[in-house]
Amino acid sequence: MVTLRPATVADVPVLAAIRADPEVRRWWRGGDDLAESIRADLDDADLALYAIEHDDRVIGAIQWHAEPDPDYRHASMDIFLDPAVRGAGLGVDAIRTMARYLIDEYGHHRFTIDPAAANSAAIRAYAKVGFRPVGVLRRYERGEDGRWHDGLLMDLLADDLTD
Repeated sequence: MVTLRPATVADVPVLAAIRADPEVRRWWRGGDDLAESIRADLDDADLALYAIEHDDRVIGAIQWHAEPDPDYRHASMDIFLDPAVRGAGLGVDAIRTMARYLIDEYGHHRFTIDPAAANSAAIRAYAKVGFRPVGVLRRYERGEDGRWHDGLLMDLLADDLTD
């Protein structure tokens, strides 16, 4: 349903606009200049940022990075979508597509993702792909309200990836 391609500087305005939506910004902050935050992600050699396209338009982004220590090798992912397209299975498809790509192209066998523990919609989407809760990361992330909030560590083994 979706196409993933490496994000470029040309994608910055639309990705910044999606990140500025209050439903997205609640979970994905990034300071006052969201365009600069996305440019910084593009420039980060340890992070791979992909635009998610559907019906010939960018609807979000998915990113990943790898743990370089061969004894702990795995990939971590994160994703955000335009709220206007939520509920159609596009996020699930993007996560599944990225996981398959990382298995086939890089030989990854394990993946992690760490949504806010209160982000039940994201947690449901990750579970549909096969991610399982590992544990609560207590006081994991500081919110815009200045308080610490819990995260949920989830992982997926390549063998558990759903179709």
